[in-house]
Amino acid sequence: MDAAELVKQPPDVTENPYRKSGKEVSIGKQIPSPEEESACQFFFDINEKQGRKRSSTGRDSKSSSHSKQPRKPPQPPGPCWFCLASPEVEKHLVVNIGTHCYLALAKGGLSDDHVLILPIGHYQSVVELSAEVVEEVEKYKATLRQFFKSRGKRCVLFERNYKSHHLQLQVIPVPLSRCATDDIKDAFITQAQEQQIELLEIPEHSDIKQVAQPGAAYFYVELDTGEKLFHRIKKNFPLQFGREVLASEAILNIPDKSDWRQCQISKEEEETLARRFRKDFEPFDFTLDD
Repeated sequence: MDAAELVKQPPDVTENPYRKSGKEVSIGKQIPSPEEESACQFFFDINEKQGRKRSSTGRDSKSSSHSKQPRKPPQPPGPCWFCLASPEVEKHLVVNIGTHCYLALAKGGLSDDHVLILPIGHYQSVVELSAEVVEEVEKYKATLRQFFKSRGKRCVLFERNYKSHHLQLQVIPVPLSRCATDDIKDAFITQAQEQQIELLEIPEHSDIKQVAQPGAAYFYVELDTGEKLFHRIKKNFPLQFGREVLASEAILNIPDKSDWRQCQISKEEEETLARRFRKDFEPFDFTLDD
């Protein structure tokens, strides 16, 4: 038999109903399911940017040929007081800017050197940060500990992921002469018990991502020893809890400053404090090495 006879189909053969045309296949790849689409929108399309492979240099292979065009950080769905590119940000409070994060003086701070570590892009909590942002957050934390230690202080960090839209990692210095780290830890545990808040101690080198899921409400405090206390918020939570504990007699003894709205000063005074902090922090500024 010749080749034509071998491949000829019998007259009663029907088309395979499971076979898709090339056009249909390409369309199927381009259009995500409604569930996938809504998930991407909820998490600000982080799936899109995590899909690229990274080269050995740590940069995206796609952007390696365009190194002058870094990946655009996640954008907020509406106005945000803490996204650095937002017109709502009070720029005069910004004291240091890194690649993925920046430092700003806290408005109505517990002290003149109470600062915030904030992501430049729009992330709601530590749990949702990408790897490179987490790395820089840790670098800022370590640098601030060194900075405050040189000034006779230890720092306490806390985050409240509840009724907030942009991550604010509060960094509050406490003079070494005021109290020991164990005193700070005991103050948080005692006041939590009084308000029926369950604060759990989590391992020193553990990651918050191991105990909290994206989107979950929580509060956590980190001591200068690396110890962490964590509370999973299920219903209501006192918004000023972290400040109240640190302002209490047991720690800073400034109970009248537990609410930031009672501590606001003029813009001129804020500008003066920001200039002073920038100058003092400069010897520790790792961004100058880049």
